[in-house]
Amino acid sequence: MKLILTQEVTNLGAPGDIVEVKDGYGRNYLLPRNFAIRWTKGGQKQVDSIKKAREANAIHDLEDAQSLKGRLEASPINVSVQAGQGGRLFGAVTVHDIADAITATGGSVDKRRIEVGNPIKSLGAHEVSVRLHPEVSARVKLNVVASK
Repeated sequence: MKLILTQEVTNLGAPGDIVEVKDGYGRNYLLPRNFAIRWTKGGQKQVDSIKKAREANAIHDLEDAQSLKGRLEASPINVSVQAGQGGRLFGAVTVHDIADAITATGGSVDKRRIEVGNPIKSLGAHEVSVRLHPEVSARVKLNVVASK
């Protein structure tokens, strides 16, 4: 099945890429979640508009991505969440919470570029990956603390 990606999909491609995937993966995962649209001959206009929007939102310069990586990896980022006794969280730390904490420290990262391996459901130190540029990825240390 030939599809045009509308959002970045890990290990598959970036928005505007035309990819060939198995029918079940496309029909059951990518299309219902609006990660992709079906490829047609007239879809080239959509590809052009998606790529134009991606370029406008992306960090253009590799040097900017490297400097942002240095700032993110320099010190841990504190994320305040509600927690019960014993350090167990009410829910989990979401990528939205992490993006807000990064923005509060002076960085600006799209929440779709944050990759959390396992759900964060306890207080303490954790690590997540942030894709800043196709060639630059930062390992960010998080301190999950209980809010008061």
